[in-house]
Amino acid sequence: MNQSWDLIVVGAGAAGLMCAGTAASLGLSVVLIDANSRPGRKLMITGKGRCNLTNNCTIDDFLSAVRRNPRFLYSAINALTPQDAMAFFEELGVPLKTERGSRVFPVSDRAIDVVDALVSYMKKSGVRFIHDPVLSIAREENGFSLYTAGGITHKGAMVVIATGGLSYPATGSRGDGYRFAESFGHKLLPQSPSLVPIITQEVWCKELSGLSLKNVTLSVIDTAKGTTVYNELGEMLFTHFGVSGPLVLSASSHMSGELSRYRIMIDLKPGLSNEQLDARLLRDFDAAKNKDFINSLGALLPKTLIPVIVRLSGISPEQKVNLITKTQRAGLLNLLKSLPVIPTAFRPVAEAIVTSGGVDTSQIDPRTMQSKLVPGLYFAGEVLDLDAYTGGFNLQIAFSTGYLAGISAARAQKGS
Repeated sequence: MNQSWDLIVVGAGAAGLMCAGTAASLGLSVVLIDANSRPGRKLMITGKGRCNLTNNCTIDDFLSAVRRNPRFLYSAINALTPQDAMAFFEELGVPLKTERGSRVFPVSDRAIDVVDALVSYMKKSGVRFIHDPVLSIAREENGFSLYTAGGITHKGAMVVIATGGLSYPATGSRGDGYRFAESFGHKLLPQSPSLVPIITQEVWCKELSGLSLKNVTLSVIDTAKGTTVYNELGEMLFTHFGVSGPLVLSASSHMSGELSRYRIMIDLKPGLSNEQLDARLLRDFDAAKNKDFINSLGALLPKTLIPVIVRLSGISPEQKVNLITKTQRAGLLNLLKSLPVIPTAFRPVAEAIVTSGGVDTSQIDPRTMQSKLVPGLYFAGEVLDLDAYTGGFNLQIAFSTGYLAGISAARAQKGS
């Protein structure tokens, strides 16, 4: 059984949905094919199910948040800016709000509202959605043939590969797009996790598993170079293997090579200077001067963190507070302002928010998202060697590259 289309989009994630809907709205016959029965599976879990869909920032600020190949995105981000994306979703009936760090979420805090809006837009534009894994794609004289697991051959004048990377394979991101790209002669850059939790050397992290710290500052020191490669205020989480949470995910993208050369330093009290924190300790100690040291920190630290800090301070838990020396207090202060953690490895790429690496952007026309090697073949989203920090930037990359691929395919079809 054969079916013919102007455009075949492979992958029903953020980039694929945007691309298919855009191209169909411009008059192309479009089919969107995905191995999942429901489009937007990964979108459903972004932002802890709230969907941080973009960042309400300027184009310059956006590009400065892109880690790999930011200049490649200049045309795409100008074609669909963050403000354009916000207007697009609000016109689809999804009211938005901007939170700390210019992160944009639906007012409902429901990722499903974003997915449903995109799916509705796609269907109203005339896109046909087919749930059927694509096995291979072949170039033919008048376009492409796609062969699926269901035994159907789809013919298309043009094809967009928007299959995602390797992160969250349960949502369908299994690296198929890399295989398709290689079959057409495209070069792949090594894939690795980006925005990923970190395994640490410290066993005490496991003791704190589940503890979330808000309004702390996390810094990453490259001990080989003696430089600070990351420093940010926000939220983090201790886990059974080490550390995670927004600050850690962002920090991971600044670390490469042998991770043991880095030191993660956590300032538990960034709102207080050393002098202010010392004064606070003196007040707390004065109020608890007849208590054991371990019972004196309840007003300063989360309950589960106290035994760890006490142990790391080297001060006996039973030592009376009125016997703590100035030197011991200085050591405690230093620990509170720079709690050290040694990273040993990243968690698997399957747990990363995005995949670093992928299709070499030097072989893609940034003005259209079309392959420079194969006319009529386009790429969009995470399958490309593009990734950015947390904060809605990666979804904006998907939307912008998907949109540009869609309008470029429409222009190509009308020009033929």
